[in-house]
Amino acid sequence: MKLPLSFYQRDDVLAIARELNGKCLYTCVDGLLTGGMIVETEAYRGPDDRGSHAWNDRRTPRNEMMYAAGGVVYMYICYGIHDMLNIVTGDEGSSHAILIRAIEPLTGLEVMRDRRNVHHADVRLCQGPGALAKALGLNKIHNGASLAGDEIWITDNPSPEPLEIASSARIGLNFPGIYRDIPWRFYVRGNRYVSRNKT
Repeated sequence: MKLPLSFYQRDDVLAIARELNGKCLYTCVDGLLTGGMIVETEAYRGPDDRGSHAWNDRRTPRNEMMYAAGGVVYMYICYGIHDMLNIVTGDEGSSHAILIRAIEPLTGLEVMRDRRNVHHADVRLCQGPGALAKALGLNKIHNGASLAGDEIWITDNPSPEPLEIASSARIGLNFPGIYRDIPWRFYVRGNRYVSRNKT
């Protein structure tokens, strides 16, 4: 069963980012079902977070979707190459978002390999946000997609196992100050599909 929109429309983006680990993310793009268990996330907390696109309440056409009510997708392109999947959380105007950094691929592996044009071990198939979005068939046209829809959604894990959720500084932030090193990256400790940095 899909998570209700109320799951995303809470104010505590850190709690949601932690709780998303172990849940299952799916897409159905061009009729092809793909997905897996979320194993790594990063929280970005609205205008007070210097790491966020909404820092200092800089509202632009690019980040407008961050200001929607929680439960929609915010897609952006990093370095002009990689599409990045984010989940918007909180009330309308909060501008909180969670970057999905990695999943353990479980469904539609052949489809994901074809999309990425790779034939290496599956451990790298959805490891890192750019690889993940490409494997799932996501790009900027999915910006604003509802997680209550039939193209992208998240469910509870049908076979949950006890997981140890660890935290660290977020990856790739190079500015000075507390928000560079604050431990707002969450991941499943010991899971081999997590990004290799800072684990």
